[in-house]
Amino acid sequence: MLPLLELTIDLDAVVANWRVLRGMSKPARCAAVVKADAYGLGMERVAPALAAAGCDTFFVATADEGLALRRLLDDATIAVLAGPAGAAAEMAAAALLPVLNDFGQIAEWRAEAKRLGRELPAALHLDSGMSRLGLDEDAVNRLADQPGLLGGLHIVLVMSHLACADEPDSPMNDAQVERFGDLGDRLRLTAPRSLAASSGIWLGPQAHFDLVRPGMALYGLNPIPGAANPMRPVVQLDAKILQIRDVDTPMTVGYGATHRFKGPGRTATAAVGYADGYLRSLGNSGQGIIKGERVPVVGRISMDLTVFDVSALPPGDVAPGDRVTLIGPGHDADALAAEAGTIGYEILTALGHRATRRYLGGAA
Repeated sequence: MLPLLELTIDLDAVVANWRVLRGMSKPARCAAVVKADAYGLGMERVAPALAAAGCDTFFVATADEGLALRRLLDDATIAVLAGPAGAAAEMAAAALLPVLNDFGQIAEWRAEAKRLGRELPAALHLDSGMSRLGLDEDAVNRLADQPGLLGGLHIVLVMSHLACADEPDSPMNDAQVERFGDLGDRLRLTAPRSLAASSGIWLGPQAHFDLVRPGMALYGLNPIPGAANPMRPVVQLDAKILQIRDVDTPMTVGYGATHRFKGPGRTATAAVGYADGYLRSLGNSGQGIIKGERVPVVGRISMDLTVFDVSALPPGDVAPGDRVTLIGPGHDADALAAEAGTIGYEILTALGHRATRRYLGGAA
């Protein structure tokens, strides 16, 4: 029996994308960001495939994600971007690397080092312009003046994050590269430095420093908006068509009757909705592909169902049981995101778990 909704994930494409990014970044090392369940695609399948390809450093968002990844990978470096955040003992026991964002986290990790009676490795996050997480200029100056505040810790990485890397002409990029370099120099640490994520890799060697941290580009999203996507596609999402029906004016479609037919037509109702991550904002704006032809979404997206206008297809060319491609060749996650008024990150991370997942290549 064919599933109502099928999500196909190409692990070989993820690995190929990582290798491209690694090649672009040399001599800097290339890590992989697998937070948010590898951007919704399944960390338990993606991370081992990348590790088998040679990736030895991974970034996650939370301690829980780090602990789950440690159960998959014995020897990898696993950095937790949120820092210890109350989970210092568990993280130290699992040999996770906290990214320390403020003096409170520094104190928490130092206390754990003291409790264990040994030095603990850590990464330092410097705020070079995001005004989000990280040590600001005053905090960096304080650390520079009082290096004993890091006593008991072995700083193995100093990192920051670019705000406008997907806008290569933004003056913020050069300003942050310079600011990050200056802040790092003030600390007089010999640890490797990391600034660039996916889009930042395209800014060139001055942004690479010693380690790059791609995320979205691994999963096939376009790191250079406005140009052809250099990454291999990773995801395909297909929904089964449940019903075909003929319609005519003044018939309407879906909740709120937001679409009204002006003449004879035909609709196909597919088994996908916002419970599957097919965002409600795609109502009357999304598109699918059936047998190579684009078909528009009509009406609002329901929890479990979406209606497509298939009037342009020859009669009998589409039937119940056929598939509509929501993400795939000719209509990738970035295209769907544009129709939804969002970004590809949200599309991937929103994909629900009702879809039957099919993994290709890699560790599949």
